[in-house]
Amino acid sequence: MSVELTLLIWSTALAFAYLGVQLTLYRIDYGLEHANSQRDHERPPNKWTVRGQRALSNFLETYGVFIALAVATELAGRSDALTQWGGQVWFWARWVYLPAYFIDIPQMRSLIWTISFLGLVLMFFGVAF
Repeated sequence: MSVELTLLIWSTALAFAYLGVQLTLYRIDYGLEHANSQRDHERPPNKWTVRGQRALSNFLETYGVFIALAVATELAGRSDALTQWGGQVWFWARWVYLPAYFIDIPQMRSLIWTISFLGLVLMFFGVAF
């Protein structure tokens, strides 16, 4: 199995982590009864719930691109140093990004996001050229 396919499989654990953080923070903020309701009259969330929602949304914005590049790499048989490094950079940067979203160190979150994006760029160049 290629490095990219292995990372794709393990990226589901990454997705579960983002989902788990978001749903846990939501339930802590609003309570189980509200979380299990239709949520028709919802008060504004606290800052931690908002950060959990934003972190999940941000992850989902790049997750589809990673999936497409990993599958394209596998189907095309184009696994090489660029696609392997790119996949690993994206994967590990996204793990670091999750706690970074909750830590208030200026520019750190944006730097980690940029590193993960560069991983996708490496994968693209590796599979496309």
